[in-house]
Amino acid sequence: MIRLAIALSLAISGAALAEPVSYNIDPSHTYPSFEADHGGMSIWRGKINSSKGTVTLDRAAKKGEVDITMDMTSIDFGHDGMNEHAKKADLLDVAKYPTATYKGTFSKFNGDAPAEVDGQLTLHGVTKPVKLTINKFMCRPHRLTKLENCGGDASGAFNRADFGVDMGKNFGFNMDIKLAIQVEATVPGPAPAAAPAS
Repeated sequence: MIRLAIALSLAISGAALAEPVSYNIDPSHTYPSFEADHGGMSIWRGKINSSKGTVTLDRAAKKGEVDITMDMTSIDFGHDGMNEHAKKADLLDVAKYPTATYKGTFSKFNGDAPAEVDGQLTLHGVTKPVKLTINKFMCRPHRLTKLENCGGDASGAFNRADFGVDMGKNFGFNMDIKLAIQVEATVPGPAPAAAPAS
């Protein structure tokens, strides 16, 4: 009986340890950025300044999910005129489509670290598959809250014309968009004390 109780206790403990962990995206440390052709003359780079979402990760089972919402009204090229044009109806039409979303599952792992996401990007009212490669990933306790904090660097690409954002195509603009995404996420808990970004 004692052995059975111990076995059940260990089994329950093991199951608890294997449960997925949910992390909240830290918007002050998460910025989807992109590169876009400017008529063959140059490459324009920008980022989305406001995003939110969650990451669910079960490293033991090598499973997990990503659910991110991006505020497209916060698009930032570092150029006020370009920012305003990007928001208009002939490009992103943010009055009609103020947000974009990315939802996916981890499809590949290196050890217990996720290495790839198979996901669906919804942009400009259109949903298409977009795969992300996770180039770097690590978890460690947050230096202030001591809660588990995970961060990574991901990259991917898509064709903006596939999403109905094809302004400039007839003038020879390349429709391919390159993505580079820095992300940090933390287990929910007390907010850390104010400290300089690092």
